[in-house]
Amino acid sequence: MQNLNFTYYNIPVNNSFLENLFVDVKYPKDKISSLEKNGELIRIKNGLYVIPNQNNKNSMSKELIANHLYGISYISLETALAYYGMIPERVYSVRSMTIKRAKIFSTPFGNFEYNTISSAYFSIGLQQEIIENQYAFLIATPTKAVCDMIVATSNLRIQSVKAMRKYLTEDLRIDLDVLKTLDKEIVNQCIEVGKKKGELQWLEKYLLFYYY
Repeated sequence: MQNLNFTYYNIPVNNSFLENLFVDVKYPKDKISSLEKNGELIRIKNGLYVIPNQNNKNSMSKELIANHLYGISYISLETALAYYGMIPERVYSVRSMTIKRAKIFSTPFGNFEYNTISSAYFSIGLQQEIIENQYAFLIATPTKAVCDMIVATSNLRIQSVKAMRKYLTEDLRIDLDVLKTLDKEIVNQCIEVGKKKGELQWLEKYLLFYYY
């Protein structure tokens, strides 16, 4: 690809970025359209593309794409739980939390789903994951991902420690040893500003009862 090198492979880039790379081309937009037709650019949505690495197609990060596709957002829910190896199921949609309105995107890389939360709740329990020492995406910590599951699951009613244990170990199928590592301080922060305070309080009580 003209004027591009491996540095840009598999990274979401916008029209402005690409046009700046082709400043010596008379019609940069036509160049972009040509590269897309040839498969050297993959359109994620209008104005956002990925430059695929033809020699290493498996290096594509859906998590990185999710952060760029709709922001401000972070990876969470089943996607984060699967990323950390906390649940056995394979996850097909990439699920995130955002302070913007809820939305679903269908792209060549699969479906990307975004659930709305408050800005105060958003900032709790996040971390950056580094890709090949070059790029980073924002993702919920394991504890925040569990809290997000509780907050984002419709019609979830938990009214005891026993019911919380069943939800975590049978519904989500999280291993008991993994649950021991959850951070009750993050749970407490989520209780302070998040929705479903009652259910989150039962999560805190479960952790206190079994592990603290």
